[in-house]
Amino acid sequence: MMSLLAVFFSAQAAATPFPAPDCAVVPGWTQQGPERSYDRETLFDYMNGNSEGYFAYGFSLMRGVTCVNPAGDQLVIDVSEMGDPDRAWGFFVTNRDQRSSVERIGSGGQVLPRRATFAKGRTYAEIAASPDKDHRAALRAFVVALEARVPGEGRVPDAIVWFPPEGLEADSIRLVPESVLGLRVLKSGFMAQYAVGRAFVVPEATPEAAAATMEKLRARFAGAAPVSGLGDEAFSAEDQYLGRLLVFRKGARVAGVANVTVGADAAPLAKALAGRLP
Repeated sequence: MMSLLAVFFSAQAAATPFPAPDCAVVPGWTQQGPERSYDRETLFDYMNGNSEGYFAYGFSLMRGVTCVNPAGDQLVIDVSEMGDPDRAWGFFVTNRDQRSSVERIGSGGQVLPRRATFAKGRTYAEIAASPDKDHRAALRAFVVALEARVPGEGRVPDAIVWFPPEGLEADSIRLVPESVLGLRVLKSGFMAQYAVGRAFVVPEATPEAAAATMEKLRARFAGAAPVSGLGDEAFSAEDQYLGRLLVFRKGARVAGVANVTVGADAAPLAKALAGRLP
């Protein structure tokens, strides 16, 4: 007989690009109401207007179900397809409980008393439980089953290893899907917090595109001064909001340190960051 895990996705999965989960994967749970499906045109209504965060990470489709058991417990399961694996991971990091630890469920996950989330491949999954009590046993059972069926690799972005571990604040690496440092010219990239300041890396398509971005940044900061011996080109600058900056390009990546702490030297961190970039 087909196992419960094998039927975790509905029997109609073959006809849809991104099937909804099945409540029957965990014994004692049944589906309440119809399956849900939302795209970029309809997510706004389901999220009560709070859909822009999803869109920033490349959201394309959400499928979901509501599951109930005889005790009156309810689980609302929603599974979303994001722009790519990095953005799925980035969306999880943005929405995780900052006070709780992250588990290696897929590329990252959490199971809390009333909420569970994880990312894997291009998928971001979230489960909300009610009523107000500890639902971790049921949440973990569903998370384990769902993670096993979600396609894609359960690995963190390659960019994680770009940031030097020395002085890195725990769990501070995140993906900024647009306007890194609040600058539109830095379209999308990764950031991490250090005692000396905020380190960032913005990948571009080619070295030429990265060089063009550097030129725009130099024009953006009045008084930008060239810095030698750092990547392919570099400059330092002062800004009203970003404080002291040290920005460099290495190949197709623009990187650096912003909001440098008063009295601190950002050069060692910038050089270590440059040394780890491919």
